[in-house]
Amino acid sequence: MTANETPRHDESGVVAVIPARMASTRFPGKPLASETGKPMIQHVHEQACRASLVDRVVVATDDRAIHDAVLDFGGEAIMTSTEHPNGTSRIAEAIEGIPCSIVVNVQGDEPMIDPKTIDLAIETLRNDPGASMATVACPFAENEDPKDPNLVKAVRGADGRALTFSREAIPQAGLDGHSHAHRHVGLYTYARDFLPIFAGLSPTPRERLERLEQLRAIEHGHPIALSFCPWAHHGIDTPEQYAAFVRWHDSHARGI
Repeated sequence: MTANETPRHDESGVVAVIPARMASTRFPGKPLASETGKPMIQHVHEQACRASLVDRVVVATDDRAIHDAVLDFGGEAIMTSTEHPNGTSRIAEAIEGIPCSIVVNVQGDEPMIDPKTIDLAIETLRNDPGASMATVACPFAENEDPKDPNLVKAVRGADGRALTFSREAIPQAGLDGHSHAHRHVGLYTYARDFLPIFAGLSPTPRERLERLEQLRAIEHGHPIALSFCPWAHHGIDTPEQYAAFVRWHDSHARGI
């Protein structure tokens, strides 16, 4: 679905929601950083629209400037409360009144996210009707250290569901031909009816310790389906990372 297409209001459809806010400690105002000629939020929006299984893309924000920028490039934006503690809570508000069966949480600072990864996360949830949500993991790149606490590790059980996530290095047996430890990709799909339940769950000890919100679902007994993918993408947390993205974007625009 392109940015200017009319969304299908389908109770069995898939809605991708991109939570976006201006208050980033390391990179204030990053959703509207536009050295490529487009605000970063537009790059993310365009990638989400390219996912073949997504029917509608919505930006959820508490900032009027982000809201108006999305409308300016032909996207759909919903204003939400300024009181949300996290993106999941913001998404839960944004989908109120939106008919769908699956909600995708696409991070607003990942302009290089592969649409195939989004489709895989959707398929993973569809293929496990008993799961409340789904996510994906990928191999570590050669220049990535599995011991790095900034890189979240994922462990999958034989049933195809996540056993745990951790910032600490975790030894993993090879499952389904994957012989290496896997890095979690910060992309989630939720069964629509589960999302408000998840947003209302109380934080758990391991969640607080690891600072990983997905552990809340596991500790409260809600299964997470997990698939492996061969490709990876990185979010942008700092001006330096954004500068690298701009260089990559410009080189590809020139066909280098």
